Amino acid sequence: MQPEIGLTNAPFNTKFAPLAALGWRLLQDGTLQTFEKVTWEAEKSEFSLATKLLQVLGSILANCEYLCEVNSQLRSETELARAWGFERYLEQSSLASCLNRLTRMNLDELEQVSQTIWRSLSRSRSHDWRGFLYVELDLSGLPCGKSAEESQKGYFSGKKTLPDAS
Repeated sequence: MQPEIGLTNAPFNTKFAPLAALGWRLLQDGTLQTFEKVTWEAEKSEFSLATKLLQVLGSILANCEYLCEVNSQLRSETELARAWGFERYLEQSSLASCLNRLTRMNLDELEQVSQTIWRSLSRSRSHDWRGFLYVELDLSGLPCGKSAEESQKGYFSGKKTLPDAS
């Protein structure tokens, strides 16, 4: 499948177009095949363990805070599923039971898969370490506006910074 991204009124639109593009790209370059390294005893299932783990990963990237949100947010997203290499999203109960069955060995394999993917995609590995790597952190504790996305009142120990301080 060669995805085509654009504006359309067709019935197969997805609100997850960037995630579909990412999934398709990771599928094409073989990154997602690293999930095949996680193994367990054969189970009578239409979907492999790797597919179920990819669906869990996709749900995380689709901003599903809980696995139960897969049913309401992703089950109808067939184009998103196809971009990630599977026919459809499973029900959340199937994904949850898959995660419950993972052994310590499976978790170790999954950690290796995660490190493999991180190493292949991380820009820090190609950074010229003779120079500085700038990381910006805001620990000032200055108040943010009420309309700031997911803003919450936090706690900062020690001296308070006045809002008009420079």
